[in-house]
Amino acid sequence: MEKIWTQTKLLLEKTVSPGLFHLWIKPLSARVAGDALELTAPNAFVAAWVRERLLDAVTEAAASVMGRRPEVTVAEAGTHPEHGRPAGGAAQGKAPVAVSLGLPAEMPLRTVSEDRFRFSFDDFVVGPCNELAYVASRGICEQTLASEQLFISSSPGLGKTHLLQAIGRQLCHTPGKAKPRVVYLTAEEFAGRLIMAIKARDVERFKTSFRESVDVLLLEDIHFFRDKPRIQAELLNTLKALRSRGCRLVFTSSFLPKELSGVDEQLASRFCSGFLAGIVPPDLPTRKRILERKAAIHQVLLPEAVSDLLAEHLRVDIRQLESCIHNLALKARLLNRAISLEMAWEVLGNYKIENPTLTLDDIVDYVCDVYRISPDQLSSKSRKREHVLARNTAFLLARRHTEMSLQDIGQRFNRRHSTVVKGITSLERHLSLETPLGRQIEKTLERVSP
Repeated sequence: MEKIWTQTKLLLEKTVSPGLFHLWIKPLSARVAGDALELTAPNAFVAAWVRERLLDAVTEAAASVMGRRPEVTVAEAGTHPEHGRPAGGAAQGKAPVAVSLGLPAEMPLRTVSEDRFRFSFDDFVVGPCNELAYVASRGICEQTLASEQLFISSSPGLGKTHLLQAIGRQLCHTPGKAKPRVVYLTAEEFAGRLIMAIKARDVERFKTSFRESVDVLLLEDIHFFRDKPRIQAELLNTLKALRSRGCRLVFTSSFLPKELSGVDEQLASRFCSGFLAGIVPPDLPTRKRILERKAAIHQVLLPEAVSDLLAEHLRVDIRQLESCIHNLALKARLLNRAISLEMAWEVLGNYKIENPTLTLDDIVDYVCDVYRISPDQLSSKSRKREHVLARNTAFLLARRHTEMSLQDIGQRFNRRHSTVVKGITSLERHLSLETPLGRQIEKTLERVSP
């Protein structure tokens, strides 16, 4: 039974970010009871966090190991696994006992090593779409940028995470005693650590760990901090302290600082104070070089006609290019056949085919058809779950496929641009965590066509 949880954790280590795994998954213990997986957390806060944010990921990983979808419960140590109550406690009429949560063993901030980063500069394909961000990223490593802060902005799937991890890998590879202390976190992980410190009444240790033990802070998806004033205040103070020590700071986001409503003016100004570099969708030659690089990695021969076909039809998301060539290589190996145009068309049918003339009206028609609602319902004030999901999908598609600003998108749907940002951020989170809803959304996005 222990082997099931061990294998599940190994799978989770590959599918969730390193920070999330070490902070929230690693402290858990588990036992299998029939078709149920009962997880035990060190305290109530960790149990609640896993239950609310990671339950789908744990369930999917456990299903892959067990061969069936288990019922997963999460409770704190000493409580009933189903209800999260102290065994024999309040349910029997006894007065509740105040408990100090305490910080788990993984709470102290740890700098990361080179092997924690999957991507490097060597495997990043440079083109006009990303050259500025690439050069700036190398410059922050080599301290030739003339700025100790970098902000990288792009839509999902265009390489900002690749560059952020490449920066970390390069800095960790620095020889000798001059190796800087690098910390790499998503904004959600930073927030989770702070909330845990507040719950444990140990905020001072949190402050000290960041402000005195870091030389380079790599912080991903900073749009997560929107509408979180307490966390923003602590982040602002942390950034001030790090900058006063001459530390290097690198941020990534799907939005430019000026597009982030719900962020304190001082913090937004701080984000803007360094070098800003954007990444746009790759042009045709860059897409072809990406395909050729991936084909070499998979050790397959990619005919030029196939390369032209894929590069012409997969225009926006680099992840799709990588996924398509990976599936094409697997199919060729399984069938023991050479890659051909016919095979490429078959694989391409699983992906969305880009059309440069896609308009907002096309997007509205498509979303209404998929979610079986009318255009009036899409733009209405309705808060029904299916209407909100459809609206957020339209926001994301408009962001990806049109040149409209966030404000223009919001006006089209009778919403403020802050609502558009919130909707896009919500869907991107499900996509990045590969939740069941995220996979459903991904399929919806892949099928879009005018």
